[in-house]
Amino acid sequence: MQQDLVHAIKSNPKYHELVSKRSSFSWIMSVVMLVIYYAFILTIAYDKPLLAAPLWEGATMTVGIPVGVAVIVFAFALTGIYIQRANAVFDKLTREIKEEVL
Repeated sequence: MQQDLVHAIKSNPKYHELVSKRSSFSWIMSVVMLVIYYAFILTIAYDKPLLAAPLWEGATMTVGIPVGVAVIVFAFALTGIYIQRANAVFDKLTREIKEEVL
């Protein structure tokens, strides 16, 4: 029984569509986050004066603080985008697969 169910799911074209869409979207999101993170790290490594510059004359806060916070906020935003896509697209395909197989 269990093997039949697994075979039915794996042979469903919507299952392959789900795997393909989820995989490609995950890779895109990962690459975007890695580019942003490593750009920040490389800026720290190779252009310290840029991030060490004060925000305005006499300020104690440097440019690096809001840029670092922006990296963190961007990670949260990407998480939200992924969740929205998962709820709208991936969950719908999963439901359709379940309805067809069961």
